[in-house]
Amino acid sequence: MIKVSGKARLRWNPGFWFGTSIVAGIVLVPTWLWGAFSGGLDVAETCELAEGQRFDASYRQELRPQPSGPFPLHNMCNASYDLVPGWVNPMVACLAVIVTGSLVATVVTGVVQLRRVLSERRSGEMPTA
Repeated sequence: MIKVSGKARLRWNPGFWFGTSIVAGIVLVPTWLWGAFSGGLDVAETCELAEGQRFDASYRQELRPQPSGPFPLHNMCNASYDLVPGWVNPMVACLAVIVTGSLVATVVTGVVQLRRVLSERRSGEMPTA
């Protein structure tokens, strides 16, 4: 039987990976909301008054489903200016990968731990935590 301790033990703990996915998810939700609602309620007013950009209604009409898509987030004032900050989409993508990877690691480490405990019970050894 291989004894695992220290940092290696932490990596084989399903709770560690589940906690990581929870923390990344908690950061993911407000980041996505920041991007999704970056234009405010009146996009034309936000573009012209708050950002100092010309609002191009005809350009937005051509890109009709623009702010309603879940990813990538865009809310264009005109062809050259986006109200969604440049850091939002990469951060949403990275956090989504971390959440997904952590959930997969939770399942894998949980199965490994369960098989280890069942194997030790069959052989009559006391399970090691």
